[in-house]
Amino acid sequence: MIVSVVVAFAVFGAFWGVWGASVPRVQHQAGVSDGQLGFALLFVGAGALPAMLLTGRALDRWGLAVSAVVIAALGVAGAALALTAVDAASLCAGLAVVGATSGAADVSMNAAAGRAEKAAGRPVITRAHGVFSSLVVFGSLATGLASSASLPLAVPFAAVAVLGLLAGGFLVRALAGHASTPLQERTPTADAAPFGRREIVPYLLIGALGALAFASENAHQSWSAVFAHDELRSSTGLSAVAPAVFAGTVAVTRFSFGGLRAEHARTVLLIGASAAAIGAALIAAAPTLLIAGLGLAVAAAGTAVLFPTLLGVVSRNVDESRRGRATSIVTSVSYLGFLVGPVYVGLWADAVGLRGAMVAVAVLAVALVVLTPALLHLSGFGSRGVDVSARQEPMSSQREDRPAARR
Repeated sequence: MIVSVVVAFAVFGAFWGVWGASVPRVQHQAGVSDGQLGFALLFVGAGALPAMLLTGRALDRWGLAVSAVVIAALGVAGAALALTAVDAASLCAGLAVVGATSGAADVSMNAAAGRAEKAAGRPVITRAHGVFSSLVVFGSLATGLASSASLPLAVPFAAVAVLGLLAGGFLVRALAGHASTPLQERTPTADAAPFGRREIVPYLLIGALGALAFASENAHQSWSAVFAHDELRSSTGLSAVAPAVFAGTVAVTRFSFGGLRAEHARTVLLIGASAAAIGAALIAAAPTLLIAGLGLAVAAAGTAVLFPTLLGVVSRNVDESRRGRATSIVTSVSYLGFLVGPVYVGLWADAVGLRGAMVAVAVLAVALVVLTPALLHLSGFGSRGVDVSARQEPMSSQREDRPAARR
C-alpha cells in the first residue's frame, strides 16, 4: 500500500508542477488581465475548502477507495480546464472544479498515507510529501520543455490525467489487497463514529499549528523571487531560481529526515520552527543574493518537516472510523494558513517594505516555537516525556463509549 500512496502523491505533485508552469499560457488562452487572473485564482480556495471538509466524511463513510476516485478526478479536471478555459467565466468555473478535486485529493491522500504509516509501523507521510515536492519541480520543468516545443497547452495536463487514472487504479488494487489486515476498510453500510464538538478541539489545535507552518512556507514560496528582484536587484531569470531553491530544499529535507520515529515529533517541530525563524531573519538582513539564498534554504529545511510531522502525530493516534474527518479538519485549518501567507507578506510589505515583511514571517515561526508545546499538551497529542506514538487519547478520549487506552 505504501507504494500506491507514494504514486498518488507523485501524481498530485506533477499536477501542481504542470499548473504552476502553465499559468501564463492559461491566462493567454483565457484572454484575462492580471487582475482577472488574480480574482479567478480565488476560486481554487473557494472550491477546495468545502471539498476538504466533505471528503473527510466520505472517507469515514465509504473508506479509502474515495482516494482513488479523487486523484483520478483531479487529473481529468486539469485536462478539462486546459481545454475549456477560453474566457474569464470558464476559467473561474474550471478553477473551482480543480480546487474542489485538489482539496479532496489532498485530504484523501494524507488519510491513506496515515493509514499506511500506522499499518507499517514506520514513517511514510513525510517522505510521501517529499515525493510531492520533487514532482512539483519535475512537472514544472517538463511543462517548460513542452511549452518550448510548442506543444498544445492540454498535452501536459492530459499526461497527468492518464497518470492519475493509473494511480487511482493502482490504489484500488492496493486497498483490495490490504482489506484483510487489522486496519480494515469500512464497508459502505458502516456508520462513522460521531464527532462531538469537544472531540473536534484537539484537531483544531493541531490545525492551528499547521496553519502557522503553511503560512510561513507559502510566504517564502510566493515572495522569494520578488524579494530577490526588488531588494537585491537580481535579474528576472536569476530571481526565478529562488522558488526552485526553496522547493528543492523542501524535497531533500523531507527525504533526509522522513525516517525519524514518532518519539522525536516534538523535537522535530521545535527545531523546524526555529530554523524557519532563523532563515526568514537571515533573508530580511541579507546584503547579497548568496546570503538570501542561504536563508531561503534554511527556512525551507525548517518548514519542510512541520506539516507532515503534525499530520503524522494525529494520524498515528486516531481511530480508523474517524481518520477521514480528523485528517480533513487538520488539513482544512492548515490550508487557511497556506492561503493567508502570501497576503500576510503583501500587507506587511506595503506597510514596512519587503525586508520588514520577512521579519514578520520570522515572527510567525517564533510564534510556532512558542505555541507548539502548549497546543500539543492541550490537544493531548504529546507532552514532555511522552511518546506520541504510544500516548493516551487526546481530549476526545473522554467519550463514555470508548476505552481510554490506546493500542
